[in-house]
Amino acid sequence: MEDKKLVEVQHLKEYFPVKGERPFERKYVKAVDDISFYIRKGETFGLVGESGCGKTTAGRTILRLYEPTSGKIFYDGKDITHVNMLPYRRKMQIVFQDPYASLDPRMTVGDIIGEAIDIHHLAANSKERRDRIVELLSLVGLNTEHANRYPHEFSGGQRQRVGIARALAVDPEFIVCDEPVSALDVSIQAQVVNMFEELQERLGLTYLFIAHNLSVVKHISSRIGVMYLGKMMELADSYELTFHSVHPYTRSLISAIPIADPKTARAAQRIVLKGDVPSPVDPPSGCRFRTRCPYADERCAAEEPEWREVSPGHFAACHHLDRVKDEKPAIG
Repeated sequence: MEDKKLVEVQHLKEYFPVKGERPFERKYVKAVDDISFYIRKGETFGLVGESGCGKTTAGRTILRLYEPTSGKIFYDGKDITHVNMLPYRRKMQIVFQDPYASLDPRMTVGDIIGEAIDIHHLAANSKERRDRIVELLSLVGLNTEHANRYPHEFSGGQRQRVGIARALAVDPEFIVCDEPVSALDVSIQAQVVNMFEELQERLGLTYLFIAHNLSVVKHISSRIGVMYLGKMMELADSYELTFHSVHPYTRSLISAIPIADPKTARAAQRIVLKGDVPSPVDPPSGCRFRTRCPYADERCAAEEPEWREVSPGHFAACHHLDRVKDEKPAIG
């Protein structure tokens, strides 16, 4: 893996306007609120957090499917925050979460995959187009005859493979994997994750892998960022985050990972968070996590914690890192 940064975001914000309670009042859902990170060429960067924390919005904003409210997006060293994205659409692709909703039911699988080839003029004639579709189907473990079938004739796992083939049709360098296994059976999840790894090795791909299941993310990712209510809470390499996490929110996510050994599972301490995730329209003052944090005090309500490096390559935002550090992480 190279050290070259392929994708970088600096102080990225994505706010969505919503109606207030009074007439003409305008409020904003702060879906992504000032996050910064980078993804090296050839690596998998995992982004985790509970549903509604802004992971998917962050991924789509990086691809400029949503226009960022503020901040900067860099691709291969170039600022792409306000440029025409058509030349970058070939380099940056997405695999959507729901394989049932993301495929047009009126198009055959061959046409779904071939659409991108047509838009970017990647085939000189119909034979070349057909050969490329067959090659892509083979790459994701499907057969030639699948090209003439419609999405409803496939299982969830096969549909997700079609979605992956569609993303690969333009020969991209970077793919946002937006919870690509969360809608699939557990038995199929491992197959699809392994396929992502094989494709990365074979084609030299770079991934932003978004999921709420930390056990899947820690398996595939080299580095992981943890988000909560639009903010980045912690960021470190996969092993460091799993065994030496310093943020109370990350600790609670790690404690929820199922442990196969019953003896170890019984001994492990599960950290259950109280309450629900607050509204992103009206987030808590100071630290976003304070309303559910066992360490929260007046300082957490008064001031936002600084995003700082606690050890080389390991960042976190918490006022009580020293107190959390002293306690043993709940991981088997």
